[in-house]
Amino acid sequence: MPQFLAVTAAFRKDGLPANSASRHGRSGFWRQRLYRPAVALVAGLCLWAGSFVPAPAHAEGASHAVTLFGQPKYPAGFGHFDYVNPDAPKGGELRLAQVGGFDSLNPFSGTPPYARGTGPRPIDLLGLTFDSLLVRSADEPASAYGLLAESVEIAPDGRWAVFNLRGNARFHNGAAVTADDVLFSINVLKASGPPAVQAALDGVERAEKLADRKVRLVMAAGAGRAAVLAAGGVPVLSRADWQGHDMSAPSLRAPEGSGPYAVATADAGKELLLTRVEDYWAKDLPATKGLNNFNRIRTLFYADPQAAFTAFTAGAYDIRYEFESKKWATAYRFPAVARGQVILQSLPVRRMEPMRGFAFNLRRPLWQDRRVREALSLAFDFEKLNRTLLFGQYVRTTSYFSNSDWAADGAGSDPAADTGTAGHADLKAAARLLDDAGLALRHGRRTDPRTGQPVAIEILVDNPAWQPICRPFLAALKRLGIRATLKTVSVDDHLSRLRTFDFDMATAHWPPVSWPGTDLSLFWGSAAADMKGSLNWPGIKDPAIDEAIGAVAAAPDQQSLVDRARALDRLLMGGIYVIPQWHMATDHLAFWNRFFMPVVTPDSGPQLMAWWINPDRPDARPAPTGHGGTGRRHR
Repeated sequence: MPQFLAVTAAFRKDGLPANSASRHGRSGFWRQRLYRPAVALVAGLCLWAGSFVPAPAHAEGASHAVTLFGQPKYPAGFGHFDYVNPDAPKGGELRLAQVGGFDSLNPFSGTPPYARGTGPRPIDLLGLTFDSLLVRSADEPASAYGLLAESVEIAPDGRWAVFNLRGNARFHNGAAVTADDVLFSINVLKASGPPAVQAALDGVERAEKLADRKVRLVMAAGAGRAAVLAAGGVPVLSRADWQGHDMSAPSLRAPEGSGPYAVATADAGKELLLTRVEDYWAKDLPATKGLNNFNRIRTLFYADPQAAFTAFTAGAYDIRYEFESKKWATAYRFPAVARGQVILQSLPVRRMEPMRGFAFNLRRPLWQDRRVREALSLAFDFEKLNRTLLFGQYVRTTSYFSNSDWAADGAGSDPAADTGTAGHADLKAAARLLDDAGLALRHGRRTDPRTGQPVAIEILVDNPAWQPICRPFLAALKRLGIRATLKTVSVDDHLSRLRTFDFDMATAHWPPVSWPGTDLSLFWGSAAADMKGSLNWPGIKDPAIDEAIGAVAAAPDQQSLVDRARALDRLLMGGIYVIPQWHMATDHLAFWNRFFMPVVTPDSGPQLMAWWINPDRPDARPAPTGHGGTGRRHR
């Protein structure tokens, strides 16, 4: 089941108002399901696959957990995760928002609904209706505990894993979750699921039914324990419900689920309402206690970011992460803030930050020459942009794994990863590179020797706020003799054009990974370059990168993983497949003050699904922390 957010230390049973001070412990990474459909990957999928040496403690007998290295944090028979309040009251309605619409309640096709704008990663709303064999803990980088599966047995060589299903696991209609449902799910999703789900199942050679509630997954040679983790996070579907339905067809039919929420109503593109399942079969399991505390989750859909912001100021929905520095600095001065009804918090970012940048589409002949890509990277002046337009709130992204041990030391030696200051000398160097690439300057315009036509490019963005941000970059390109225009489209259109590779350059944001493995081939592997729906938006085809991804997946221990991930990072940065942008050193969160939250908030940020509304004080307005305050104590 999706319990997306996490904390790293237990909190008092009475909890705290959501604006109260809290200790900020070290955790690692955001709570996230092992499964997330392909659309959700744009805001935050992490799948595990690869070859890891099996931990001896898990090589014999049945275990309540699977972990890649060492021992799981929580022993057999644990009561609940440390980051939840097992006595948090249930009730009330959580109201969320998303820019863009949806056309399907089939999570494997079309555009399913996600709650964007509520955190660095979107909430997979339909994922809340499904359960999986395993569920990850939030305060460990690579461990998962039994959900539908009561226990797991893994062969010493990692070639098979047996999942023993819980006898009380039920779908919402009361039907038992059986081995037949697991086999159906594995087989149909491996054959016809979206690329992200197929990647999660890539390490599964076949699935076998051993008994009504016992399934064995035979793993591909070299797949190892990470593949068991990945497969264990794929949603288990009801075979009876899905038979006769096209897995790839958009549909507003709500599939039968087994998770903590069910779809109540759906108005395509406008609103989605989920209701908490009162007799949810897993509500008392250690992995679910203290989460999913809202009776209803209502998500409203808005056509553009400004409409969504205006609706928040009027109280239409409850929680908003602010990603625009100017808006955070100037727009959060409306009356509800002054009255203490809306709380503003600024939280230091300590989670891994994935690559964000202007992606080149190497399927276009112009970008196949690295010198051309390097020239444009030299024209991008991040330091001046940050100083003049971004209120100094950002730091330059210099790695595909920023803020983590996997970031390559010395990645900044590459022109695409330097300070980003496009001064006079940088533009002169860029001009020389363009000359060397054969893009001659004639009458103030660069000419493409392949076509004889002046070079003209379109940069695809999904928000009007990019217009002033990109203006200096466009001006620098004009000085180099390149005519560049900005094309602003809706969030949905932007995603669609990324997925179909229909762009010259485009803003792109890769999802973070909790543990790098062969899933990275979906991001940057050669096989994914022509696979529509993959995340290899630049169209990278480099055998050295393919080999590096395989080496990362085959790392025998944690230090080897770090060393190999850093080598991969150097190759990616050196290729200049994107012009790196930036990430925030601080998260900005605004919310209407009727929530209570855990005492402890982890480095990864507030854990929304562990919040609750006090049923005796649904409109309580505790004193605010003040504009820009963190509202938390640090250890």
